[in-house]
Amino acid sequence: MVIEDEPAIADTITYALSTEGFESVWTTTGQEGIEVLGKEDIALIILDIGLPDRDGFGLCREIRERSTVPIIFLTARSDEIDRVVGLEIGGDDYVVKPFSPRELTARVKAILRRSKAPGFRSNITEGSFPFTVDKERLSITYFGTRVDLSRYELGIMMVLIRQPGRVFSRRRLMELVWEEPDSSWERTVDAHIKSLRRKLREIKREEEPIKTHRGLGYSLREEW
Repeated sequence: MVIEDEPAIADTITYALSTEGFESVWTTTGQEGIEVLGKEDIALIILDIGLPDRDGFGLCREIRERSTVPIIFLTARSDEIDRVVGLEIGGDDYVVKPFSPRELTARVKAILRRSKAPGFRSNITEGSFPFTVDKERLSITYFGTRVDLSRYELGIMMVLIRQPGRVFSRRRLMELVWEEPDSSWERTVDAHIKSLRRKLREIKREEEPIKTHRGLGYSLREEW
């Protein structure tokens, strides 16, 4: 389902998806989207943040109360805090306008491969996963201890915690976390990962939650 109030953008998205064999339903308001979600079997939602009847973040929270359907945010906003909050409240990805239709469809396919079907939930049991995210204070605890994180470290951890096991390249982490990713070196991510590992070892020395995939990127350990 595409929830987007600009017809030209919605047409571009639905056409790009149709070329890959996806059937789309388009709604122009958040209320229409909620109604469709209650009636049809939706595999994924592409959600514009700037809707005429409500804020997309608020709509995402409402959807998360009833469904775990994957959500890709689509927005003209590029601020770091928007990306972090969007992922933290339940978004699976974040695409900034103007965007490449081919890239968007590639992200749709990647998310659907991971989620397998509507209603996807992580296979990590609540009792075994050592990270807890405080949505109100934007803080993270590890084995019950709050981790003192910089804003970029917080953003990286939120991305990794949202999808354990998924490998994120340095470039992708910068796109999701940095306000101006093109103004920084990709190796900057390595420095933040090194700092994160040091802080996590101070809490639990024998564990290695962040995995390095040579030539590919980083992921959060999936099994505990």
